[in-house]
Formats: sequence, structure tokens, C-alpha cells
Amino acid sequence: MTSQTPVLDPKRWTALAFIALAQLMVVLDGTVVNIALPHAQEALGFSDANRQWIITAYALAFGGLLLLGGRISDMWGRRRTFIVGLIGFALASAVGGAAVSTGMLIGARALQGVFGALLAPAALSLLTVMFAEGKERAKAFGIYGAISGAGAAVGLLLGGALTEYLNWRWTLYVNVIFAIIAVLGAVFVIREPPGHRNTNPIDIPGVLLASSGLAAVVYGFGRAATDGWLDPLTLGVLIASVVLLALFVLVESKVAYPLLPLRVIRDRSRGGAYLTLGLAVIGMFGMFLFMTFFLQDVRHYSPVVAGVAFLPMVVGMMIGATQIGARLVTRVRPRLLMGPGLLAACIALVILTNISVDSSYSMVLLPGLFLMGLGMGTAFMPAISLATSGVEVADAGVASAMVNTSQQIGGAIGTALLNTIATSATAAYITAHAVSSPDAMPALKLEAMVHGFSVGIWWAAAILGLSSLLAFILIDSKKLDGVGIEGLDEAAPALA
Repeated sequence: MTSQTPVLDPKRWTALAFIALAQLMVVLDGTVVNIALPHAQEALGFSDANRQWIITAYALAFGGLLLLGGRISDMWGRRRTFIVGLIGFALASAVGGAAVSTGMLIGARALQGVFGALLAPAALSLLTVMFAEGKERAKAFGIYGAISGAGAAVGLLLGGALTEYLNWRWTLYVNVIFAIIAVLGAVFVIREPPGHRNTNPIDIPGVLLASSGLAAVVYGFGRAATDGWLDPLTLGVLIASVVLLALFVLVESKVAYPLLPLRVIRDRSRGGAYLTLGLAVIGMFGMFLFMTFFLQDVRHYSPVVAGVAFLPMVVGMMIGATQIGARLVTRVRPRLLMGPGLLAACIALVILTNISVDSSYSMVLLPGLFLMGLGMGTAFMPAISLATSGVEVADAGVASAMVNTSQQIGGAIGTALLNTIATSATAAYITAHAVSSPDAMPALKLEAMVHGFSVGIWWAAAILGLSSLLAFILIDSKKLDGVGIEGLDEAAPALA
């Protein structure tokens, strides 16, 4: 065997199934609890203000600690970090499911975020180091990309089913089942290639600045969605986030062993992949927000039926990632997949702007959601592969964490920004179409709500159009070779 022939783990495809299951658990947990919130609020008696913290606690811990989680996986070992993350996530989920008070539920959600920040980068970096051959790596990343993109929609479907047919607590208990299966797979199937760990000391100033800065971004945009952009605390937190992250970049350029080596993000194509992913998620999460309310509040779908309504997007996502992206990523330039894929998603949102109080699901929502999934799946697969390609193996965890960070920040911004735009448009519509008859008000409110959704979706479409343009401009023209990880070939003798 030569150093130019990486040894492939014979159980790598079975391992992929367990890695994908763990990733699905982390991604869907961002939405699976949402539908259950009214039932949890009724059971535990918490206020509307505290209801937001059930979501925010998870997002704050997850988004704030992702870079540290990626660094720990590089230092401690990706498989070990993966297992610890799974066990911790399962225990936190069990505590949340058994919650008897608001504080207990919020604390459990925060713990889920902590262990999710360990688990998510470890899962993607395991995939990065286990699949070295070009076509196989493309297929593996296609599956991972489809799950990452479709997980939020799956969460809505699963959350609705569990809440309607079992109990809101099962939206948390279900993670224990997922985690047990994934841990068994990690113990008996997953084998991480040895060597190439980052044993340098942890950059404590970088950890503090990155964690507080990212958490401030998530909290600031989350607060803007509920308290407005001009709220003094909102403005203060957002300004603080900019300052903290600017200081983080400065510190990382000076310290000997940075938490985030700037070489990871300085690469034009890799940095472009992070940016386009973040922008794409802004648009996608805005669409999820509006479509969820539209289906349940305007069309009066039950939680389960509303979740089923998103299935065309999941199908489109799977086709785009596994049948288009994975098959073409080693044959064409990444930007020729990412740019058109994001443009297709933009067109899908333009279709969805045609929603009305009585619009047809089959004529408007079905084609829009399917095309959205197809475009995002086609774009996500090469974007995630590109974002983790070309890095040193010792930095695989941090590069993987940056993928999750861009998605998490994009989701926070998308939810807050687009919700604010839609709410303002709704209020303006009611003012402009004021009616004197009280009997006409319910119909006016529904029309105004749908108008606000349509305006918000137009903005989401514009953001996806910008993402498509940046993909064409920033992403390098060279094709992915499928390996793309410096030092992976040298790891082959040790693996043998």
C-alpha cells in the first residue's frame, strides 16, 4: 500500500446511517418542540414571555458553543466526542420530557444545546475523515446535506404527530430512542481513523469571545423578533455581539494556538460556502415560519396535516442532494450546482408569494415547496462538502463547526428579520384597509396576515437570490476532487 491510497473503512456506509441519525436528531430538535409549545405551556403554566425561552435556551447554548465543540472533537477524538454528545443529549432530553416546572424545562433545553454543540461538529467531521474516495464522499455528503436541510421540516411533522397522538413530552423523549440507537452504532460500527488530533492547548480567550459573541447574536435577533429592533436591550446586545466577534477575530490572528485558525475561513471558496449557507438558511427558516402559521392559522390544518404538507419539500431535498448534487459534484464546478440550486429555491419562494386566504395547496404550495427542496438540496450538498474540504485533518472539527454555526446564525437572523418585516406589513395592511363593521374584521385580519407572509417571503426570495449571486462570484471554479483534506493520505498507513 502506498501513502497515496487511503484505506477505506469497510463499515463506513453502516456508520453513515448512525451519523445521519444523530445529525437528524440535532437538526429536527430546533423545530420538533415548536408545535408542542402550547401543550407544554398549558401543562406547566408558564407565561408567554417564558415560552420564547424554551426555544431560545437551546439556540443560545448550541450556537454559542459550536466552535468550542468542534475544537474539543479535534483534540479529544471525534468518535469519543460523538458518543459523549449523544449520551448527554439523551439525558438532557429525558430531563426535559420529565419537567415539572418551567425552570426545569428551560435548563434541560439549554443542556441539549450544550451537548448538541459537541455532537454536531463531531458528526460532520467523522464523515469528513471516514470518506476519502471522490464518488463515495459525494454520496455521503449528499445524504448528510439532505438530512441537514430537511431536518427542520421533519421536525414539524414529527412534532405534530407526537403531540397529537401521544403527548408533548414525547417531542423530547423521542431523542432518547434516537440517541440509544446512534450510541450503539458508534460503539460497534464507527471507527475513526487514528492520528491527526489537534493536541494544542485550548484558546481560552477565543472560547470566551466566540461563545459570548455568537450567543449575543442569537439572543439579539431572537429578542428583536419579540421586542422590536429599537428596544434598548436588543440594540445593546447586537452591538455587543459585533464588538465581541471583532475582538475574537483580532485575538485569533495573534494567539499561537487559535480556537478558529483563520486559514479555515480565509480560503475564498470555503468562506464563500459558509456565507452562502448562512444566507440560504435565512431564507429557508423565514419560509418555514410563514408556511407553518399559514397552514395552521389561515388554512386551519391540524399539526399533523401541516407537517405532512411539508413532505414535498423533504422529497425535493432528497432528490436534489442525492440524485443531482452527489452525482455531479465531482464532475462540474461547485458553483455550477450551488448557484443554480439557490436560484431555483429563489424561484420557489416567488411562487409561494402567491398565497392567498383560499389559495390551492396543489397549485401554489405543492410546486413551491417541492422546488424549494430540490434547489436547496442541490446547493447544500456541494456547499457542505466544500466547507469541509481542503482543511488539515486536525482542523476538521472546527471547519465542521463553522458549517453548523453559519446555519444556526442564519436561522436566528431569518426568524427575527423576516418575522419583523411580515408583522410590519400586516399592521400597515390593516391600517390601509380599515373597515367600520366589526363583522368584517376577522376576514381583514386573515387577509392582512397572508399579505404580511407574502411580503416576508418576497424578502426571503431576495436573500436567496443574493446567495445565488454570491455563490457564482465567490466560489472558486475548480472541481472538488472528492478527497480535499490535506494530510488524509498520510493517515492511511496508520489506519491500515
